[in-house]
Amino acid sequence: MFSHVTVGVSDLDRAASFYDALLAPLGLVQRRVEPDGGPPSRCWHLPGVNLPRFYACLPFDGRPCSAANGGMVAFLAPSPEAVEDAYAAGLRAGGADEGPPGPRHHYGPDYFGAYLRDPDGNKVHVVHRGDL
Repeated sequence: MFSHVTVGVSDLDRAASFYDALLAPLGLVQRRVEPDGGPPSRCWHLPGVNLPRFYACLPFDGRPCSAANGGMVAFLAPSPEAVEDAYAAGLRAGGADEGPPGPRHHYGPDYFGAYLRDPDGNKVHVVHRGDL
């Protein structure tokens, strides 16, 4: 359904450190971003899979980035343990807690997730969907 998802950040190196840590337990890796006229960015994907992609970029208009109120990016994890590992790595890399790992039965019988904010305040969800 999605080609890519993008969040605005204020510091690409800091964002890369955070997302490298958060996304490694999920099997996502950085890929080289070829200059295309867009803003400087970093990109993650599953090895061997072209799309979808996740980007952290400096805002195109040059103004300060801001986190969306009600906006969130959710990353699929292969297991509850991967959710826990990603959450812990994200906190160590400068993220802030928004809800520790645990079952979220109101979303589904085998729904296990965690919430945090990246260093720029973007809300991130890591979820294992055993119900699917």
